[in-house]
Amino acid sequence: MDRTTDTTVRGETPRRPAAGPSYGRRTGDAPSPAPPRRRDRAWREATPWLFMLVPLALLVVFTYAPVINMIAYSFTDWDGVSPELRATGVHNYVDIFTRPELFQVFFVSGYYLAASVVQIAAALYFATVLSFRTRFRNFFKGVLFFPYLINGVAIGFVFLYFFQDGGTLDSVLRLFGAETERAWLSTPTSANISLAGVSVWRYTGLNFVLFLGAIQSIPGELYEASELDGANRWQQFRHIIAPGIRPILSLSVILSVSGSLSVFEIPYIMTGGATGTETFVIQTVKLAFQFNKTGLASAAAVVLLLIILLVTWVQRRLVPDDKVDLV
Repeated sequence: MDRTTDTTVRGETPRRPAAGPSYGRRTGDAPSPAPPRRRDRAWREATPWLFMLVPLALLVVFTYAPVINMIAYSFTDWDGVSPELRATGVHNYVDIFTRPELFQVFFVSGYYLAASVVQIAAALYFATVLSFRTRFRNFFKGVLFFPYLINGVAIGFVFLYFFQDGGTLDSVLRLFGAETERAWLSTPTSANISLAGVSVWRYTGLNFVLFLGAIQSIPGELYEASELDGANRWQQFRHIIAPGIRPILSLSVILSVSGSLSVFEIPYIMTGGATGTETFVIQTVKLAFQFNKTGLASAAAVVLLLIILLVTWVQRRLVPDDKVDLV
């Protein structure tokens, strides 16, 4: 017998819960939490900015402030040493655009632009193959990405000995019966092709990781459904992988083109810009530190920045970053 029946038998009136305002709630519902105080709400909104304070300060100090100073120096004839700066207006920019030899070095970027096509194609191929079940695929992933982890100066010195007369390359060719001993860095064509090949070897791993991450983000159900429909690997790549990684592919193209226009490390270390391997950035560095024309070099750097921004804008207009829906 429960407690209600027992009290009824004994003649006692059962107790009822005290009446009170329900405010539209059902009996037993938990009370709604009190709204946060204004101080707590302000602190919660400011917390993300506190975490971003140090990175933003470093970004302003080491990126935006130097860019602003560079733009200011481009309107002067500063030599990089003297404490006095004399304003010259747009004279440096007029000097740049009236000297066509300053822009002839952009022809060297064509070698690196062609190398970037090979680089993207190789990275896409390896990322597609290693995204499926392949033996030792983790080992090959490490092998492909390892060159990107090496310091650019070390890569330059390693390949400087690799391409020298009677060096590693000549020794390997001799093993295959090719009796050749030539100076691979002595002529403009062979030197630029060799340097572009080094660029392919170094940066393929970066594009490979980007493509591999994009491919692995595609839902596995799509592959299973395509296999049930009888699709082969090429059809899976054409109809699933290629559309799914289109934003990353567009990003890689933008990075490759901008990188081709601003090549510096490898040719500067290996040849110093000699034998027709001088790039626009190497030329700008020489203007600043060899000829003490920091104002003119700053103007050249601003022009290069504007060219890269213009090329990036054109690419984004031609290939918009649309959201891809594969389902």
